[in-house]
Amino acid sequence: MFNRIEPGNSTYMGTDHPSRIHLKVQVNMNFSNTTTSSVNGTDFRSVFTHKVLPVLYILICVVGLVLNALAAWIFLRVPCCSGLVVYLKNMVVADLLMLLSFPWRVASDLGLGDWQLRVVVCRYTAVLFYSSMYVGIVFLGLISLERYMKIVHTSGSPSSSSTLLQSVAVARGLSFLTWALIVLSVMPNSLLTSRPADEESSRHCMQLKTQLGVQWHRASTFLCVGLFWATFLLLAFCYASIAQRVYRSYRRVRRDSSEACKKSNRSIFSILLVFFLCFVPYHVCRVPYTLSQTSGAAFSQHSRFLLFQVKEGTLFLSALNVCLDPIIYFLMCRTSRESLLKKFSGTAEEMRRRSLTTAHSVSNL
Repeated sequence: MFNRIEPGNSTYMGTDHPSRIHLKVQVNMNFSNTTTSSVNGTDFRSVFTHKVLPVLYILICVVGLVLNALAAWIFLRVPCCSGLVVYLKNMVVADLLMLLSFPWRVASDLGLGDWQLRVVVCRYTAVLFYSSMYVGIVFLGLISLERYMKIVHTSGSPSSSSTLLQSVAVARGLSFLTWALIVLSVMPNSLLTSRPADEESSRHCMQLKTQLGVQWHRASTFLCVGLFWATFLLLAFCYASIAQRVYRSYRRVRRDSSEACKKSNRSIFSILLVFFLCFVPYHVCRVPYTLSQTSGAAFSQHSRFLLFQVKEGTLFLSALNVCLDPIIYFLMCRTSRESLLKKFSGTAEEMRRRSLTTAHSVSNL
């Protein structure tokens, strides 16, 4: 599955003829020159990255579009009555923007367009994907912080600071700052991917970046990875604090409070599960992969090939969050859960009424 798609890959067997020895030396010289002359001058495509992954992206694109369209339809009818709803609405927007980047990637990987399509992916849709992903990550952290303030602080003696952090106005301000931070740190990668493109350079996005663009790509990657791990630590802290609060509630045998805390505990746990499944594997390999892109002399060709395969596989796991986020919406927002159940129960009742009307009409014939 991980075999490379390489032109002219020959294997020699038996006794070497002098002409074959000369050809081997020439091939080895060309290979060495290719490796040292350009960090990104090697084609790391494989059956996995250009045959298997596009099919998987199509599947999650279809499923994610249906689930997030349903979530958007529900949240359009939910007023912004709390900070949690504000964050969830922003997550829906981020997921829909990420979904917009999937068709371009799939078409490029399957070779459905010419080389200009690959340039569009490098300059625009890949940047849109990463921006949306990190916006969603930050909002998951903000949701956990809001739940922590609501369960741990306000369940005891509510303070003005905890109440303020749960307010709609503060949630909107933090949402604006989140979008601004990610856009200002990631979007310049699109502007700085401005070198003249051709069919060969379009195969490697780094070759389309200016010298400043390469440095900005490296710096913004480290910033986003650091932001992820900071958010992850925040999630772990909030989850541990809420779990401790639930344990104390059980010990005091306060059933009503413990039931409420258990629901919030389950919601925070679902966020941690999404983080572990979708984002942790990608961010473990992201820094080594970025270093192999920007300073390839320290990495062998085989190491860079393996890092590319692992990066692409774990990036798909990150994209999978567009299908898992709607589950978080359902668990965390009672209004969205009630709206969804009401919609399904109303549809079932309407179908039952129609079937009874049809049966009554037939009986009257």
